[in-house]
Amino acid sequence: MKKILETFRHIWAIEELRKRITYTLMLLVIYRLGSYIILPGIDAEMLEGLLGQTKNNILGLINTFAGGAFARGAIFALGIMPYISASIFMQLVSIAIPSFQRLQKEGEEGRRKINQYTRILTIMFTAVQAYAYLNNIIGTPGNQGALLFNYAGSVMSQSMFILTNICLLTAGTMFTMWMGERITDRGIGNGISLIIMVGIIARMPAAIVGEFLFRLTKGGPILFIVELVIWFMVILFVILLTQGTRKISINYAKRVVGNRQYGGARQYLPIKILAAGVMPIIFAQAILFLPATIGSFYTESNAPGWLMSMMNPNGFWHNALLVFLIVVFTYFYTAIIFNPVQMADDMKRNNGFIPGIKPGKNTANFIDGVISRITLPGAIFISIVAVLPVFASQANINQEFSQFFGGTSLLIMVGVVLDTLQQIDSYLLMRKYDGLMSGGGKLKGRMTNAYSQVDI
Repeated sequence: MKKILETFRHIWAIEELRKRITYTLMLLVIYRLGSYIILPGIDAEMLEGLLGQTKNNILGLINTFAGGAFARGAIFALGIMPYISASIFMQLVSIAIPSFQRLQKEGEEGRRKINQYTRILTIMFTAVQAYAYLNNIIGTPGNQGALLFNYAGSVMSQSMFILTNICLLTAGTMFTMWMGERITDRGIGNGISLIIMVGIIARMPAAIVGEFLFRLTKGGPILFIVELVIWFMVILFVILLTQGTRKISINYAKRVVGNRQYGGARQYLPIKILAAGVMPIIFAQAILFLPATIGSFYTESNAPGWLMSMMNPNGFWHNALLVFLIVVFTYFYTAIIFNPVQMADDMKRNNGFIPGIKPGKNTANFIDGVISRITLPGAIFISIVAVLPVFASQANINQEFSQFFGGTSLLIMVGVVLDTLQQIDSYLLMRKYDGLMSGGGKLKGRMTNAYSQVDI
C-alpha cells in the first residue's frame, strides 16, 4: 500500500502528467453531466416505454455505452457511436477509392482533410440516427405521457419537437467527439475509448447491485460470490490475452566507432497477439448498432424477422456476425499497424537480422507470417469472450450484469485501462520513477529491452 501511495505521489509530482490527468478528468465529468441534461419536450421520469425497450435487446447495449443517456432521453443519448461509424466508413473508402488513398499518403495535410470529411459524415450519420431515435420514442407505447408537446394536436408541434432535438442530438455527438479529440491531444489515453469506457463503468454499480438483489431471491449470496470469482477469472484471462506477445529474436552486427563498440547484442521484436487493441470490438459493435437504427423506423409488430433477430443480442445470427466482424476488423487494424516491409528495411538499415532469415524480402515475409499466425487465434479468443454474455444469460444471470460478464463492455474496459496505464507508466519511466506495474513485473505491452534500436 505504501508503494502504491508513493507511485501516486510521483504521478502528481510530474507537472505535465498532472495537467493531462486533470484535463482528462474534467472533460469526462462534463461528459457525465451532459448525460443527465434531458432533451426539451421529454419528461425523463415518465420515459417508461423506452426504458423497458432497452432491457432485452441491442438498444440495451447502446444505453450501456451511452452511460444511461439513451434511456433518459439526454442530449448525449447517441454518444460517440455515429463518429465511430463515420470513421469505419472513411477507412473503408480510403482503401477502395484511389483519390482517398493519395490523401492518406500526403502526411499531416491529407489526414487533416480525411478528418474533416469524417466530421461531415458524422453529422449526417447522427442526423439520421437522431430522427430514428426520436421516432422510436414517439412510436413506443407508454411514452405518450413522457412527451410534453401536444401529441394529439397540430403536426407542427411534433415536427418542431423532432427538428429541435435532431439539432441538439447532433450537437451533443459533435461535442462528445470534440472532447474525445481534446483528451487524445492534451489529456491521457485515447479520448474516444475513454468516453465509451466511462459510459460503461457508470452502469456497472447498478448492474452489480441488481445481480446481488436478484441472487438474494434466487440462489442465495453464495452463488453471487461464485459469479464474482468467475467474473474476476474472466478479467484475468482478458488481461493475459490483451498483453500476450510473440517475441522475435533479432541480432545486431558489431560495429566499431572510434574506441567504442556498438551492436553485438540480441534484442527482441515483440508482436502483441491483439495488436489492434479494442478498436475491432468497438467498430464491430458500431456496425451492429445499424439494425437498431433501422428497427427504430418500425414497430415491433411489423418489423422484418431478420431485423428482429439481428437486434437480439442473445440470438445466433447477431453473435455470429459479431464474431465475424471482430475477426475481420482485427486483421484489418493489424495490417494498418504493422508494415513488415518497412520493419525489415529498418532492421537492415540498423545492421539487424533475424537468425536463420535473410535480410530484406525474406525477413518481411517471415514477420508477415508470424503476424498472420498469431492474429487469427487472438481474434478467435477475443470473439469467444465477446459472446460470453450469451452464455451468462443462459445461466440465469441478470441481463444487465451479463453484459459485463465478458462481452464487448468488459473487453473495452480492460483494453482502455491497460492502454491508459501504459501511457502513465511511460511518463514515470521517463522521469526515472518506478512504473505503475513495477511491483511484480512490467507491463508486457511496453517495449522495454525490445527492438529499441529499430524505429518501427
